[in-house]
Amino acid sequence: MDKKYYNAVTEMENMPVNREYMLGWIGGYLQNPMREEQRVNESYEAGYADGGEGNTSNFAQWVKK
Repeated sequence: MDKKYYNAVTEMENMPVNREYMLGWIGGYLQNPMREEQRVNESYEAGYADGGEGNTSNFAQWVKK
């Protein structure tokens, strides 16, 4: 695994980013198949798309309030 993955996950945990977004980001980054339709939500889909692109710039939008 590369450092970008570990640094991104650590950053999301420290922020703390919405859990569904984080799980989506991890799945997308690792190129896992997307969850089944009934378990997908907006935050998971956004994380999956960002992770698939390796995008770390949207974390702040998904910080728990």
